Amino acid sequence: MRSHRIPADLAPNALARARRRLGRIPLDLTVSNPTRCGFAYPEGLLDPLRDPSGLAYDPDPKGLRQAREAVAAEYARHGVGVDPERIVLAASSSEAYEFVFKALCDPGDTVLVPAPSYPLFEHLAALDGLGAVPYPLDRAHRWQPMPPSPRDASGARAAVLVHPNNPTGSWVDEASAERLALARGADAPPLPLVVDEVFLDFPLDPASKPRSFATRGSGVTYTLGGLSKSRGLPQLKLSWIVVAGRDREIARALEALEFVADAYLSVGTPVQLALPEILARAEPVRDAILARCRENLASARAIAGEVPAVEILPPDAGWSVVLRFPRVIAEEALALELLERRGVAVHPGYFFDFAAEGFVVASLLPPPETFARGFRLLVETIGERL
Repeated sequence: MRSHRIPADLAPNALARARRRLGRIPLDLTVSNPTRCGFAYPEGLLDPLRDPSGLAYDPDPKGLRQAREAVAAEYARHGVGVDPERIVLAASSSEAYEFVFKALCDPGDTVLVPAPSYPLFEHLAALDGLGAVPYPLDRAHRWQPMPPSPRDASGARAAVLVHPNNPTGSWVDEASAERLALARGADAPPLPLVVDEVFLDFPLDPASKPRSFATRGSGVTYTLGGLSKSRGLPQLKLSWIVVAGRDREIARALEALEFVADAYLSVGTPVQLALPEILARAEPVRDAILARCRENLASARAIAGEVPAVEILPPDAGWSVVLRFPRVIAEEALALELLERRGVAVHPGYFFDFAAEGFVVASLLPPPETFARGFRLLVETIGERL
């Protein structure tokens, strides 16, 4: 016996089975772990974890003050003033979602989630006994959110935004966010927004100026970030939630989040104590990731330009690029052929809930030579069928 929160079918899909059978993939364009992508991490980066103060355990449910001050300084770098008392730490972005869902929702409630986006929200919601109601992103209008009907949104207790979205790389504008908050109708209170900003530090257009929702003034907003993406350090397990809104709303939201966080106390003391130094020491890693993503995006555009029938969907930010291609082959068939015949791994668009066939998603993290070889084989394989 097991919980109904666990999917009934956990068997691997055809792509997962092929990867297991083939073993190492020479040209893996699905990699999302920066520690496996050849970036040079500074020597001594993790030395601050050796602070003897980490041997003492004196937890704060919201996270140690000095760690929250370090997070506030991160937002100051973006020109955003955040009070450390409005910050709650978690061990990962997934746990941050769990904290917010537990603070806002009861079993049987629903949350609104974007499509296309992470192939994760349905599972996170289900593990808290919630339903996930997708709302579409409008490709014709830079992938901006299109709120569901008030009927579909009636049972929702929160709406998730990913800013910039993964994998489309699109920023969310303020007007679209406000329309989503009113998805239940003008007579209902605005929905709290859960804004995932883990890729905020990676604008792919050098002229782009990232803007955070961490000081949104209308309605309650929970803004998420973390070390996993902002410094390429997923193994250190530290993320954060910033609460914004009116003073009374903030107080009630923080009270609930603190209660949830106090039940888990999941963030290790050493990483909290080390956070100010690690954020500073790992800035070169962040900069190297951004430079590589921009380089690989330029390479993808050049390669795709050789075959007019394929199209790069222009991303604003993030670690992914989306290729649109004519429906001369199904996405999964293309991905399987690339794996088995070319040694190239890509994600089919349906993994991210694109509304139609004809999309492939590639990571911008691999070393440039690997990325260019793999992406060229992807485009050539499509071109063979045109």
